[in-house]
Amino acid sequence: MEPLRKTRLSDKAIEAIDGMILQNGFRPGDRFYSEHELAKGLQISRSSIREAIRILEVRGRVTVRQGKGIYIAGPGEEKADLFAGWLKDNKTPIFDHFEVRLIIEPKAAGRAAEQADEESLRAMEEAHEKFIRSAERGDTASLVSSDGDFHRLIAKSTKNRTLYYLMKTMTRSLSEGWITSLHVPGRVEKTVREHGDILAAIRAGDPEAAEKTMIRHLTNALADIRASME
Repeated sequence: MEPLRKTRLSDKAIEAIDGMILQNGFRPGDRFYSEHELAKGLQISRSSIREAIRILEVRGRVTVRQGKGIYIAGPGEEKADLFAGWLKDNKTPIFDHFEVRLIIEPKAAGRAAEQADEESLRAMEEAHEKFIRSAERGDTASLVSSDGDFHRLIAKSTKNRTLYYLMKTMTRSLSEGWITSLHVPGRVEKTVREHGDILAAIRAGDPEAAEKTMIRHLTNALADIRASME
């Protein structure tokens, strides 16, 4: 293993871990390196490793067995079945994640409509455009990171440091909600439209519309996740 340099460490970790699986002779059912070993070998934080493993698990590359470790997924394990299992195992943290976001983010969007300057608006627009490009490529890791960036930048534009650091922590360390929603069929396309609506309301300086569009976005995402569990 070689240490990774900064620039989207979780994205780089996904590439590195995927490469290890292919190059180091791991076979389906084999136990993989632990989070500790990966973090030490790649010289990045365990939170970045944890996020990378979550994404690879949803993709069907690995499975995480509670109390046992990380294992290479077998070819007979259908991606849909793996995702359903992952949803079942992470149901509580996913719902907790959205409950907190529904408390915080609508007010953040409303405040952003009042406070965002041109530089902040451009940064949000760039994150939105990156999300669209990632959707066109089908790049899951980039989708998750650019989605998190969009929501984090909304919080940053409020000029409230506490709110910004709270959202920064959520997007980088508590990523279950972003990972989950973007793997639900059709949700990426809906997110593109909903992010566009949120951004338009913020740019228009309309706090009420910004708050309502954010509520709609989060409740729609949660509804789609619930539907995928049925």
